[in-house]
Amino acid sequence: MNVTGMPWWAWLWPLAAWAMLAGVMLTGLNAWLVAAAAVALIATVFAAVYHAEQVAHRVGEPFGTLVLAVAVTVIEVALVVSVMLAGGPDKAALARDTVFAAVLLVCNGVVGTCLLAGGVRHRAQGFQLQGASGALAVLTALTTLTLVLPNFTTTTPGPVFNTSQLAFVGIVSLVLYGVFVFVQTVRHPDDFLADLTDDTHAAIPSARAALGSAVLLVAALAAVVGLAKSLSPTMEAGIAWAGAPKSVIGVVIAALVLLPEALAAVRAARADRLQTSLNLALGSALASIGLTIPAVAVVSIVLGTPLTLGLEAKEEVLLALTLLVSFQTLGTGRTTVLQGAVHLVILAVYLFLAVVP
Repeated sequence: MNVTGMPWWAWLWPLAAWAMLAGVMLTGLNAWLVAAAAVALIATVFAAVYHAEQVAHRVGEPFGTLVLAVAVTVIEVALVVSVMLAGGPDKAALARDTVFAAVLLVCNGVVGTCLLAGGVRHRAQGFQLQGASGALAVLTALTTLTLVLPNFTTTTPGPVFNTSQLAFVGIVSLVLYGVFVFVQTVRHPDDFLADLTDDTHAAIPSARAALGSAVLLVAALAAVVGLAKSLSPTMEAGIAWAGAPKSVIGVVIAALVLLPEALAAVRAARADRLQTSLNLALGSALASIGLTIPAVAVVSIVLGTPLTLGLEAKEEVLLALTLLVSFQTLGTGRTTVLQGAVHLVILAVYLFLAVVP
């Protein structure tokens, strides 16, 4: 720890990311700079989540997990929008692929790992049923309205909305997410506070430390977006070289932004704080749709960028299976390793079919 009270890497990596970004802008990309920038990008994502956690800890629950989820989603939105604008019509389905990947990675990967890790260590774990069921209800509505419904509208052909439909669905998504946030933080916060002793052992950051983290959080987010945009052509070339579908780009973006939060959720589950894990996981999935879809809708409408939202039949089946199993898994208020194993099997199927469609 240094005199500022934060780990050295929490401020060093954002500075290194900005240095890498300046190097890319001045000299262009080469093999060594690509490798260094990729390392700086991943490390800066971790730094950004650390600073979001510091701000969240200062704010307190249940607002804390909301701060973290929104911070992670800001990274996702910025990455998707920047790549969309740079890629043109070829990136029309990027937002769909990224949001869909985020939902399946969260509901199957993060939740499954938390249930398995927590079950192995504590045999059975409990959580607030009201909060989990409410979050799943909102998630089901959001995914259906934004990722399935475009396949069945008739005003425009194909899996797309026309301008008025896209604007309406963007507003509805934002409203649904806003209602969820209101319920979580104001109306019924107790439904998300089963772990009353969460982080009581950790010192609350001072106002000065929290302000410093807030400034570094903004700097880290901006650096992440800039580096990701610079590295996106290299990433696309690598995916094409491997012969994988273009939709894998969405999986990579979602995995990148979710990784630090996923680790935090697993740590909480192993500490027998499953409610915190579910708050982090489900909150991220909801924020991913509730904030990303309105953002890309605005970009599409204002700039005329093409936007494909409707899933293909295979993805619709995987989404339906994921939501059905999630309701069954989180429908009793008690979980074991069995539920975790089921979710992880679905994740494995999704990842395999993403590469070998």
